[in-house]
Amino acid sequence: MRTSLPVIRPALCALAVLMPLAAARAGQTIDVLYAGSLVNLLERGVGPAFDKASGDRFRGYAGGSKQLASEIKGRLRHADIFISAAPKVNRALMGEANGDWVRWYVTFAQSPLVVGYNPKSRFATAFGKEPWYEALLQKGIRLGRTDPKLDPKGALTLALMKKAEVFYKMPGLSRRILGAADNPRQIFPEETLVGRLQSGQLDAGFFYASETADDRIPAVRLPAAVAPKARYTITILRGAPHGQAAGAFLAYLLGPQGRTSLKLHGLDPVAPAIAGDPAAVPAAVKALVARGR
Repeated sequence: MRTSLPVIRPALCALAVLMPLAAARAGQTIDVLYAGSLVNLLERGVGPAFDKASGDRFRGYAGGSKQLASEIKGRLRHADIFISAAPKVNRALMGEANGDWVRWYVTFAQSPLVVGYNPKSRFATAFGKEPWYEALLQKGIRLGRTDPKLDPKGALTLALMKKAEVFYKMPGLSRRILGAADNPRQIFPEETLVGRLQSGQLDAGFFYASETADDRIPAVRLPAAVAPKARYTITILRGAPHGQAAGAFLAYLLGPQGRTSLKLHGLDPVAPAIAGDPAAVPAAVKALVARGR
């Protein structure tokens, strides 16, 4: 069931930056392709609240960031906005050779990788008594992660395990826990991983802290020296069919109410920063980012 957050008056000021008075028009439906780890934030928080505040309509599609970028590049999906969990994913869509779909993007939030587990699993007690890696080494444990080829979280999981080998002085730990990088017994689509854990199909998995906080999944926080972070970015895609409404959505997400919603859903807002071609960034976006710092 979708629920709306209360409308905070200052957020309307942010909307006005990219939605001038001339925008008195019939509401538009904006299509947003976004990292699957943001499903609760966007479908239950920001999306419904933006609809109520703006008169436009949010319509989202979740997936692995790399997979979505590939589908954009291959013209399999068309949208107004792309939200990724890793800045470098945008670079796969930048430049003439890549379709020039992305010319700039704004980094706006982050979340570290954690190990989440099902509290009803027969292995659950081990996560409270033993080091996280020892819990994951137990025979028969069903572990879930995302595909490193399609999703930044999957790639960060591999990076985490390599760092863990050095940090804990345990060569070979990654292979003992994960098996091969593309181990089919562990890899699932990002948008289904939480559901599989909650339904009992998995005992544990690698998630972002925002996901486990949002869904009240017990989790083990990892040392900062080991745990990499997702860094979320947003951009308006080239040729966005509803560019004005897309700009209003971007303003809403980066504005006061959007940042409040980020915190409510377990994300750590960061000072917005622009990357890419400075000449391609709309003046209104520059002004909005400058105000948010």
